[in-house]
Amino acid sequence: MKLTALTIALFFGLAVPALADAGAGTRLSAAAIERTRLVVIYDPAYQRIAYPMGDVAADRGVCADEVIRALRSLGVDLQQLVHEDMKQNFSAYPQFWGMAGPDSNIDHRRVPNLETYMKRKGWRLPPSLDAGEYKPGDIVAWNLRGEAGFLPHIGIVTDRIGASGWPMIVHNIGAGPKLEDVLFSWPMTGRYRPQIRDGAAP
Repeated sequence: MKLTALTIALFFGLAVPALADAGAGTRLSAAAIERTRLVVIYDPAYQRIAYPMGDVAADRGVCADEVIRALRSLGVDLQQLVHEDMKQNFSAYPQFWGMAGPDSNIDHRRVPNLETYMKRKGWRLPPSLDAGEYKPGDIVAWNLRGEAGFLPHIGIVTDRIGASGWPMIVHNIGAGPKLEDVLFSWPMTGRYRPQIRDGAAP
């Protein structure tokens, strides 16, 4: 019996979402690439920010901020979406940080929380080593340390193709937003396709 990606997804109970707005992935890819023109200093420091649509200084940020900022250009505010979901379902989220409850200043800037939110909302796609299955606007998360530990990272798949033949990724791994050929460079912890309808996520 030949197992297709769909069969595997159904067997493991994974959702197989598609962008409700067919052009959203292309626009998200373009928004991510546009961010590579900016100078951003990698800065994971905790800061109090506004809510909703709050942000740290534009010249500061981490990998998650690139995803947050690119999606905001499409009208999707992960700060508000994650916070509202965590208020109702706090125990469903990782408990790595000793928090007693949600914190709209930082929760959305943590990759494990973003992965949990995206999985809960049906954005998760089945694992795949086929570069052709990664579409512009997909969001990918990795563990940079692999078997040696846990250091989460996240980026956005673009419509640009690298020398490897893989779709290139916009991410901030420490030197600001960059467009790089790194799709399969680290162990992947998840791939996701935002479901965007009329400029907003469900």
